[in-house]
Amino acid sequence: MNTQPLIIVQRELDILKRYLQDTVLTDFNKKNLSAELANAKIVDEHDLPDDAIGLNTVVHVRERQSKQSFIFQIVSPAVADFRKNKVSVLAPIAIALLGYRKGSTTKWEMPGGVQEFEILKVTRVHQEQAVNE
Repeated sequence: MNTQPLIIVQRELDILKRYLQDTVLTDFNKKNLSAELANAKIVDEHDLPDDAIGLNTVVHVRERQSKQSFIFQIVSPAVADFRKNKVSVLAPIAIALLGYRKGSTTKWEMPGGVQEFEILKVTRVHQEQAVNE
């Protein structure tokens, strides 16, 4: 599991806190997210490391058990488009990954059970760029 605290900007911390309060989470996810938020390091946008997952980052993750890899961009809900690999910041996988850095792993309970994700690569992009460009 991740040994470093989440590194996150205030707006994303607010998103996660709202998600924690307003969403029905499993006990596993609620406990993990609460613990991560309690230890999170809040930074200004310009101090966010390039390899920290946040809004408008392209993330390459691998689910450890199946070895299946996924590449997607975390975007605002208004521009989310699954066909273009643009995932809403409010989607469970995005919530599970916000604030983590390249090389970290996290566990999140999905509909099929608890899955462990390894973050392979994180790329910060401009808001108007697409994953496939």
